Amino acid sequence: MSFNNMREFVDVLKKEQDLVVIDAQVDPYLELAEIHRRIIEQEGPALLFTNVKGSTFPVLTNMFGTSRRVDLAFGPRPEALMKQIVGVMDRLLPPSAKAIWGERSLIWDMLKVGMKEAPPATAPILQASRKDRPLAGLPAITSWQEDGGPFVTLPLVYTESPHNPKLHNLGMYRMQVFDDSTTGMHWQIHKGGGFHYHEAEKRNEALPVSVFLGGPPALIASAIAPLPENLPELLMASLILGSKLPLVQDPYGRHRIPAEAEFVISGKVEPHVRRPEGPFGDHFGYYSLVHDFPVFNVSHVWHRKDAIYPATIVGKPRQEDYYLGEYLQRLLAPAFPMAMPGVKSLWAYAESGVHALAAAVVREAYSREALSTAFRILGEGQLRLTKFLMLTNQPVDLSRFDVLMETVLERFKPETDLFVFDETSHDTLDYTSGKLNHGSKAVMLGVGEPVRSLPSVYEEGRLEGITDAKPYCKGCLVVKGASYEADPGLPGRLLEQLSAAGTAWPLVILADDADIVHSQTAFLWTVFTRFNPADD
Repeated sequence: MSFNNMREFVDVLKKEQDLVVIDAQVDPYLELAEIHRRIIEQEGPALLFTNVKGSTFPVLTNMFGTSRRVDLAFGPRPEALMKQIVGVMDRLLPPSAKAIWGERSLIWDMLKVGMKEAPPATAPILQASRKDRPLAGLPAITSWQEDGGPFVTLPLVYTESPHNPKLHNLGMYRMQVFDDSTTGMHWQIHKGGGFHYHEAEKRNEALPVSVFLGGPPALIASAIAPLPENLPELLMASLILGSKLPLVQDPYGRHRIPAEAEFVISGKVEPHVRRPEGPFGDHFGYYSLVHDFPVFNVSHVWHRKDAIYPATIVGKPRQEDYYLGEYLQRLLAPAFPMAMPGVKSLWAYAESGVHALAAAVVREAYSREALSTAFRILGEGQLRLTKFLMLTNQPVDLSRFDVLMETVLERFKPETDLFVFDETSHDTLDYTSGKLNHGSKAVMLGVGEPVRSLPSVYEEGRLEGITDAKPYCKGCLVVKGASYEADPGLPGRLLEQLSAAGTAWPLVILADDADIVHSQTAFLWTVFTRFNPADD
């Protein structure tokens, strides 16, 4: 099943009894977000708020808050098609009439990928427009107590290269609403929209921007997918959708816009203009701080007459972005070996905020090939911002981090298999180094034959300064002690004790709470979102 617009998906959720309509008045300042968080924590239904204070538009949240709803939104076809596309390379080499005929169904599917013009009279997005105070009455949500203001949290930001309008980008960049006609534009260092803005600034030109809200769920998925540069996200949306994406020319603006969107916010980002944006409670589970970002000047808004405003709430995992990220990794997994021949499978961990931790099963056909592949991974698209990368050549299910960790630790030699690189780029939202956009990276290898047997139970006696010790998995021990502020010398003393005792544990993690061992989400969030390799 594929959905041409968001409301088709809403109708199915209603029939599936996986959506709750809330008619009581709800405040978009903190209250709506808190209701959402309590529901998603219980893996509850999608939420449609029909009486939002200060707005005439209903708000939809938690569309993708369970794996089941994500699978329902996209169906099995995109994953099957992606595997077929990757597999066809082997089947068509060398090409032959018989081989091509055998792929006729794939060829037919690929002919459906692309964009098509929708007649303006039939485009729901052009049913209503506003030019005077265009953002007034938009139910932007304030999610956390220390947020700098209300934010548009599910914006699909569309830009085109000033050099070549055929090169477009569709990305999701949060937008703090400053007033009825301006917002922030949180373009990060690794995002395509930011590249387009940089090109425009060099020409001293304003960059036209169109922000889509709603439309086919495939649009939302394609906007956050870690696609290679110059691979059009609108084509990815069409591939997921299973048909050509209908677009209509904006009568007041430069861009073509999705005919089935709920809202389109249009305007320009002027060159060399910045304004403080933030704080914002982000997907790492911490507040990103106040920094200067470009300013989006809104000229007009198009919307359906009965438009539904889509929103999401981010914060400490797991939130909606976790389930979408999980789906996109499954969808794109077959393409990684094609793009990077030394990689057999790859996984980035949404529990850590995605960029903080990734792992791969790689080829080790000759000594240290895995290290060469590590450099290739760290140079590929958004993977360039990976902070900690773990590699093995053993066949493991990378989504099971405990299994991966045991596999690596059995083979890991710290003197030759751990590499730390300081003064590298970080995700803009990662503050562990104390410096915006900068930090460090690490690579940890565990390839070849095992070099040790791993302990599974801690039986080495009391450790001074440690109040609790629990294994996360074989070979990885989590111990609880005083905070760094209270006892900065504790890590050094702990290392001395373990070394003197000839510990059998190759990895010991000092944390605030040893109970993080009870779930993968708690362990990965605690360890890796707070972790800067060069410091820690």
